[in-house]
Amino acid sequence: MTKVYLVDDHRLFLAGVKAELSEEFVMVGSAYDVDSAIEEIRGLDPDVVLIDVHMPDGGGIAVVEGVGETNPDVKFLALSVSDQAEDVIAMIRAGARGYVTKTIEPQDLADAVRRIDAGDAVFSPRLAGFVLDAFAGAMPSEEDPELDQLTSREKDVLRLIARGFAYKQVARKLNISIKTVETHVSSVLRKLQLSNRHELARWASKRRIV
Repeated sequence: MTKVYLVDDHRLFLAGVKAELSEEFVMVGSAYDVDSAIEEIRGLDPDVVLIDVHMPDGGGIAVVEGVGETNPDVKFLALSVSDQAEDVIAMIRAGARGYVTKTIEPQDLADAVRRIDAGDAVFSPRLAGFVLDAFAGAMPSEEDPELDQLTSREKDVLRLIARGFAYKQVARKLNISIKTVETHVSSVLRKLQLSNRHELARWASKRRIV
């Protein structure tokens, strides 16, 4: 029987999903935060992880990437309230096999888990179009005047910030200080003429560099 792990920082919702799926799958564990999820998933090595997208400390992307480094066979299905194109594309680029919204019916969610475990890609109907649009087109031009303005380190910071990592996480990953991260972010926003990190995330997603 398929082993399933749950990650969501809304405990009531997590408990509901666990109750709905427990008769059809082996629920091996759950976590409410990124660090605990990564550690437990690495140890339990479940077949499928149902994971929320927006959580503190990097969210679902951080978990997918963190687990992928050590347990590449674990499959991820994003389960989120968000149906924004940038969230869908970012999760798929991180390594998730599918993305459905939290309005999904319990039986449809169970079917999605089974399909993910079998190796299929699963998306809510409207969200599938985002993925096709993002990956079916031609690769972006190698020359991008706006991107070329940035230094190599600024590009590194841009990618991590666009993926939802907090400043302290970016600092830890790049082995630099939080103040240096703030300086790089300010420089990136200025060079790209953007106002905040949300605009930065959309900018990065459109250029497929998230």
